Amino acid sequence: MNNGLVIIPTYNEIENVENIIRAVFALNKKFHILIVDDNSPDKTFEKVKELQNEFPNQLFLKVGAQKAGLGIAYVLGFKWALQQQYEYIFEMDADFSHNPSDIEKLHEACSVGGADMAIGSRYIRGVNVVNWPLSRVLLSYFASVYVDIFTGMKIHDATAGFICYKKEVLQNIDLDKIKFVGYAFQIEMKYRAFCKGFKIVEVPIIFTDRTMGQSKMSNGIIKEAVFGVISLRIKKLFNRL
Repeated sequence: MNNGLVIIPTYNEIENVENIIRAVFALNKKFHILIVDDNSPDKTFEKVKELQNEFPNQLFLKVGAQKAGLGIAYVLGFKWALQQQYEYIFEMDADFSHNPSDIEKLHEACSVGGADMAIGSRYIRGVNVVNWPLSRVLLSYFASVYVDIFTGMKIHDATAGFICYKKEVLQNIDLDKIKFVGYAFQIEMKYRAFCKGFKIVEVPIIFTDRTMGQSKMSNGIIKEAVFGVISLRIKKLFNRL
């Protein structure tokens, strides 16, 4: 069996989904893909179903009943990946902001380099972000500074969503306790892994903002991250994490 699964959550990604699937399957290292679609009004999932005929036993699909959010989509995907006994489980966006070729770098960091969790980091070597306005760069960068202050994690890109996990990390995190959906979800996963003592490394990548489709960023997601970090720290202090 293939030992790596790339989980890609989608919501109205009809313009990107076929290209991102083909790009992952074109890599030298072979991975499977699980698309977790939030019942996209643009019928993203229908395109994935078409592609399953071309990529049987490589491309998998889960469709939710409604728009539930990033965190819920990933938790569903993580549970499915563990049931299927994949050794390495990846998070990646559908919009090409994450370069598919970097999947192999993250895999190598875990499979060869000894990391339990490898983060595709925009800030480990300066600021490597393309096509973002300065306000968005500053928000993302200082979010990681804020997280460091409250949690003590020495992670340069705490809100990163391009990640490789060894299955042991997800097996030791109570996925049913994960409630956040946006930036806060990404922070929470890292913090829970950090608190469990897993080895976390950052791998430098170049992040390029989407050229097609709509961003899912909202004020609600930002607020969730701000207050979510405080909530996580309090839970840790009272041994309720």
